[in-house]
Amino acid sequence: MESGACSRVLNSYQPSYFSPIRSSLRSRDFSSSFHPSNASFIRRDCTCKAIVKDGNGSIPTEMIKKMSGEYFRDFEFSSLTALSPLDGRYWGKVKDLAPYMSEYGLIYFRVLVEIKWLLKLSQISEVTEVPSFSREAQTYLQGLIDGFSMNDAFEVKSIEKVTNHDVKAVEYFLKLKCQSHPEIAKVLEFLHFACTSEDINNIAHALMLKEAVNTVIFPVMDDLIKAICDMAKANAHIPMLSRTHGQPASPTTLGKELAIFAVRLSRERREISQVEIMGKLAGAVGNYNAHLAAYPDINWPQIAEEFVKSLGLSFNPYVSQIESHDYMANLFHSIIQFNNILIDFDRDIWGYISLGYFKQITKAGEIGSSTMPHKVNPIDFENSEGNLGMANGILSHFSMKLPISRWQRDLTDSTVLRNMGVGLGHSLLSYNSTLQGMAKLQVNEISLSEDLNQTWEVLAEPIQTVMRRYGVAEPYEKLKELTRGKAVTKESIRQFIEGLELPPEAKTNLLKLTPHNYVGAAVELARNVHMAVNLVNGTELLDAES
Repeated sequence: MESGACSRVLNSYQPSYFSPIRSSLRSRDFSSSFHPSNASFIRRDCTCKAIVKDGNGSIPTEMIKKMSGEYFRDFEFSSLTALSPLDGRYWGKVKDLAPYMSEYGLIYFRVLVEIKWLLKLSQISEVTEVPSFSREAQTYLQGLIDGFSMNDAFEVKSIEKVTNHDVKAVEYFLKLKCQSHPEIAKVLEFLHFACTSEDINNIAHALMLKEAVNTVIFPVMDDLIKAICDMAKANAHIPMLSRTHGQPASPTTLGKELAIFAVRLSRERREISQVEIMGKLAGAVGNYNAHLAAYPDINWPQIAEEFVKSLGLSFNPYVSQIESHDYMANLFHSIIQFNNILIDFDRDIWGYISLGYFKQITKAGEIGSSTMPHKVNPIDFENSEGNLGMANGILSHFSMKLPISRWQRDLTDSTVLRNMGVGLGHSLLSYNSTLQGMAKLQVNEISLSEDLNQTWEVLAEPIQTVMRRYGVAEPYEKLKELTRGKAVTKESIRQFIEGLELPPEAKTNLLKLTPHNYVGAAVELARNVHMAVNLVNGTELLDAES
C-alpha cells in the first residue's frame, strides 16, 4: 500500500476527479432554493407552555389565553425563525458551505459513493453477476450524480420517513431511479453490496470535508493571509511603539507586527492541507466478513483500497465498523489553532483601534451606537472573535469525542458529525468578518507618531547595549536611574549620551537614534513577508508582487 498517498490532497487546486462535481454544485443556486425559508412546511406545534404567575401567585387571564394557543401564530421555517443564526442572520455569509456540509450535501455524497461502488463491482471480473456496464449505462449512472437535485434530496427524505433509516433510503431511491433501465435493473441488489451504512457514511463525510475545505475554506483563508500580507507590506515603514506587558517597549513597525500573523496563519494553513482525509470500506466490523462470504477468492482489502483512493482519499485498512475519525481530530485541531491565531489578530487590531492607531472608514447610514452618535465600533473584529470562540468550542468537542467509540462502534458520532457544518460555518463567518473589518481600516500615522514622541525612554535599551560593548561600567543601572519612573525627553536623552565616554562614531550614531527610527530589521522583515509565507507553504501561495 502506498503511504501518504493523499498527504497533500487538501492542498491541491488542480483539476481532479471532482472537477465536474464542483462545477455541478456551483451551478445550482443554493442562495435561494436551498435556504430553509423555501421549505414547504409549517410548524403547527408551536405551543410554549411556560407557567408565569402574577404577584398574587395566580396565572393572569391573558396568559391563560396565550397558553391556550389563542394568540399563537404558525411559524414558517425561515431565516427569521431559524434556531441557528448561521441559517438565519448570517446565511448570506456562509451559504457557500451549504452544497457540501448540509443534509443535502450528505445525501448527495452518499448517492455518489453508492453509485461508484456499483461501478467498481462491475469492473471486478470475478463478480460475474455484475457484468461491465455499457457506455450508455455508465452515462446514466453518472447522470444520477451530476444531475442530483433538491427534488431528489426531498425524495430521499420522503423514503426515509418510511424506512426510518437514512442510508437505506438512499439505496431505495437509487433502485427506484434505476429500475426502468433494462441493464442496470438486472443488478439492483448489488447496490449497497456487502456494505454497512458506515461504509457509505464515512466516505461521504470525508468527501464533504475535502470538498468544503478545498472549495470554500482554503480560498477564504488564503484571502485573509494575502490581505494581512498586503497590509504588512504597505505599512512596513510605519514606526510604532511596541507594548510588552501593556507598557511602552522597543519600537517596531506596524507592518512587521502584521507580518507575524501572516506567517503564523500560513503555518497552520499548511498543517490543515497536510492532513490525510481517510476512508474505509471494510464491512460491518472491518473484516470484510460479508464480502468474503459471497466471493471468498477476491482480495477485498485491495479492492477497497483501490476504491477509496479512486475517490481522492487515503485508505485506512485497520478499522472497526467505523473509520476511526483520528484524521478528523487532527483536521479540527489544526483549524482550531488557525482560529486561535486569528483571535489573537482580532484582539490586537481591536486594541490598535482603541489606541487610535487605526481609523475606521465610515459608511453612510451605518450607526455605531444607539445613543452615542460619535461612535464607530470595531464590530467586525468583535464578531469575528465571538464566532471564532463558537467555532473552536464545537471543533474542540469534535476533536475530543470523535476518536472515541465503544467497542466496534456506538452511534454517538453520528449526531455529532451532522454538526460539522456548524463548526466550519462559524469559522467561515469569522474569516469574512475579519476581512470586512480590515477593508475599513485606515492607518492614523499622526497617532502612531505622537505615541513615539512621548516615549523617548525606549532608547534606554540601545544606549545601555552600546555602553556594554565599550566597557562602560554598570550601563543598565545608569539607564535605570535615568529612566525608570521618570519623565524622559529628547533633551535628557541627548544630554546623557553626550556625557558618556564612548568613541566619537558610537556617540554620533546614538545621537541619531529616535523612537521613530529605532526599529531594527522590522522594515525588511515586513517587506519580505510574501517570501516568508511562500517558504512556509513550499509553494507560491502569494504572488511575489502582491
